[in-house]
Amino acid sequence: MIKKLLLLFCTICFHFFLSQESETVYDELRKKYENFEENDFRAFQYIRPYIAKAKKEKNYSKLVQGYKDAVLFASLDEEKLKYSDSLVRAANLSGDKDLMIVAHIDKGVIYYYNYKKYQLALNEYLEAYQYSKNTKNEYLKHQNLYHIGVVKSYLGYYDEAADLFSKCLLYYREKSKADIHPNLIYNNKKGYLNSLHQLIICYRHLGRYKDMDVAIKKGLSEAGNNRDYAQEKGYFLLSKGISEYREKQYETALTDLNLSLPSIRHSRDFARLSVNYFFIGKSYLGMNDTQKSVFYFRKIDSIFNKHQFILPELRENYEILINYSKKNKDQAQQLYYTGQLLKADSIMSRDFSYLSPKIHKDYDTKTLLEEKNKLQKMNYLVTVIVILLIIWAIGLIMLFTKRQKKAKEIKQKYILLEEKFVKDQAIGEISSTILEEKKIHLHESKVEELLRKLKKFENKKGFTQKGLTLNRLAQQLGTNSSYLSQVINEYKGGNFNKYLSQLRINYITNLLFEDKKYLKYNIETLARECGIASRQNFSDLFYEINGIRPTDFIKKRMQEMDNGGD
Repeated sequence: MIKKLLLLFCTICFHFFLSQESETVYDELRKKYENFEENDFRAFQYIRPYIAKAKKEKNYSKLVQGYKDAVLFASLDEEKLKYSDSLVRAANLSGDKDLMIVAHIDKGVIYYYNYKKYQLALNEYLEAYQYSKNTKNEYLKHQNLYHIGVVKSYLGYYDEAADLFSKCLLYYREKSKADIHPNLIYNNKKGYLNSLHQLIICYRHLGRYKDMDVAIKKGLSEAGNNRDYAQEKGYFLLSKGISEYREKQYETALTDLNLSLPSIRHSRDFARLSVNYFFIGKSYLGMNDTQKSVFYFRKIDSIFNKHQFILPELRENYEILINYSKKNKDQAQQLYYTGQLLKADSIMSRDFSYLSPKIHKDYDTKTLLEEKNKLQKMNYLVTVIVILLIIWAIGLIMLFTKRQKKAKEIKQKYILLEEKFVKDQAIGEISSTILEEKKIHLHESKVEELLRKLKKFENKKGFTQKGLTLNRLAQQLGTNSSYLSQVINEYKGGNFNKYLSQLRINYITNLLFEDKKYLKYNIETLARECGIASRQNFSDLFYEINGIRPTDFIKKRMQEMDNGGD
């Protein structure tokens, strides 16, 4: 019996010794790279054996740590995303809810910070939120609240986002001053400074400028000259520069904005880099240095082309560039920047329509329902009203977004049509009577004669005749319908119906541009004016050729004239 007990004791001691030795190996490996800077690929000579050891021992908590470190030190965005996938898988294998929260938050950060894919980032944060309901780890709870606040801020829910950042500030400030391990103090101080920066962004958009300036001063003081918080200091300097721009202190603003550039570039935060360039450009614009301002506005366009992402507040960047191109009569650039603006609007509308209902449905509504369960005395009717109000609000947001999107599309299509009209007026109609080698079996002189007759038909507005058919026009021109059809197909860019429709719609469009009395006509009258019998047919053809409904076109034209347009 004594021998058995002794053997058991020795076995326990042996396993304990092996466990301690294994822990030592993990610690020794991490010590070799934990002080490297983020994105330093040299760390992988130690991270790879760390991960291999954890896999071999099926030590999933260490495997999570290994992949978490790999995400931090990987130098390429696609590698960071790959390792974050592995991080989630390792966390799921561990069965530890806290590790699952960490994994989903970290993956969400990669989507948000490195790719600016808010939709995918929000999905990860909401997944982490599900696991965080029962966790006792307050740090993880507040970390997730912070990232949900970032999405709310992007959507423009600044009051709600500010509430979340304020809660995070209180928690991180208290923890950063607690008697805990230095690494934990560092993490909480980072959380505090980042929450303060996001709160400053909310204050700026809410017009709470006094609160914003106080927070900027506090942030710069807290970050100091500590290299560990250089990135955060850069953000506070950016906010200070924006505040100085608002006060029209352009030279001071340029100084602080340029001081913030190195750390923001180093952090690879291209969204804030775009904001920085925007306010540098605006400051130069305030100093009447248009050339320098446009140089920075074009940098924002380069970032947009590379990442296909732009913050809503930077939409004005394209409006400025469009007006600059228009002033310089550079039609090519004007059309290019108009296209870029349409693309930016499309991306922002897509994000908003996806994120807005989802953050309410998957976060806010669930939070409200959880609070309802805690408050046992809550009246059932009040709960129903709250839920209905949320659904009503979501419906209004979606309706507003849809209407805004449609209004923007109509505006841009009208602008493009107006530009086409101006261009046509400037260069005149290109003659279509030049004969080229065509696949038409008619004598050249006959073709020329028929084209001259068509030109005369167009000039005399013969196309406004009601019930005009190919046969009738052939009789009027003294030819047969087969020859006429061939010539129209070869020289007028389409068949008879397309040719006739193009002439009629171009004619009525020009009248609407040139003579304001036609803007007062109803659709039936306009249709008759250009020879189209059916209101619906006219509306469909107008949309097909001009890309906008006649009612929308007339509305935009009247608005333009009311605002002092030609």
